[in-house]
Amino acid sequence: MSTLLEEKIEKIEELLERLAIQSAKDIPIVVEGQKDVAVLRKLALDGHIIAAKTRKSFLALVTEIEKSNAEEVIVLMDFDRRGKEWTKRLSQYLEQTNVKCNTFFWQELRKLIGREVKDIEGMLPYLHTLKKKSINSQTIIESKH
Repeated sequence: MSTLLEEKIEKIEELLERLAIQSAKDIPIVVEGQKDVAVLRKLALDGHIIAAKTRKSFLALVTEIEKSNAEEVIVLMDFDRRGKEWTKRLSQYLEQTNVKCNTFFWQELRKLIGREVKDIEGMLPYLHTLKKKSINSQTIIESKH
């Protein structure tokens, strides 16, 4: 069990490291709300993060993205139905404006944690919980030997 848990933690952390590298290249990341922004900041993502819900409309959101003159945008919405809808809608719109819409991180994180975590803000507590479980299972295994 602990090996699978450790592999999952490693995959999540690797994705987050790769996301941080992209963020450092000043590729904007679009998330749903301010709490999502705060979590990404705690995960050392220092680049441009756009909170979709703080915009008055979808048009205001895409206008801000267009003003950033980014050739690529990383879309990292929540993993629930609404997040899927926003991701699809934003992807379709941005591709029409020749902005590459990167959903790779969203898709990969959704595969890894989407059933257990519904939003980006829940990712950090979830990762802490996984690490605690991993440490506890290691302790149990070591005490048996």
